[in-house]
Amino acid sequence: MSEHTNASPLMNRIAAGCLLALSLAYGIGGAVIEYAFSSDPLGPRVFPIALAAILGALCLTYLRYPGFSEEFPKGSLLLRIVAALVILVFSVAVFEPLGFLASMFILTVGNGVVFGASWKIAIIGAAGQCLLWWFIFSWLLEVYLPIGDVFG
Repeated sequence: MSEHTNASPLMNRIAAGCLLALSLAYGIGGAVIEYAFSSDPLGPRVFPIALAAILGALCLTYLRYPGFSEEFPKGSLLLRIVAALVILVFSVAVFEPLGFLASMFILTVGNGVVFGASWKIAIIGAAGQCLLWWFIFSWLLEVYLPIGDVFG
């Protein structure tokens, strides 16, 4: 069992406050969605407002009882976390031009390698993930996924 240090309850409260502001913005954004009355019995506003309310309640609880947290990551762990974030931003940036499959492949291989997988395992895992999610979204859920300007 690892020991937790309450490194900074103030930082925990600041994080809770930021998340509370995000939940309020998300709730307001969800409340102003325009839609036709006949589109859905509940309408598209219910889900984002419900999520915002749940997140807001959890943030208020966390503000009151900030709990314990680990210290801020340092060294190679911080580098891996930043690399994962950069890979995520890059894969989102190339989502439209390269398409879903290439973007998902870059994201999965990159994060696999960053967190210790060999290139072979990362590529095999990424190929499987790409095909699985393409099948789920494109065939089962019938969601449009871009194929990319380069390939289309």
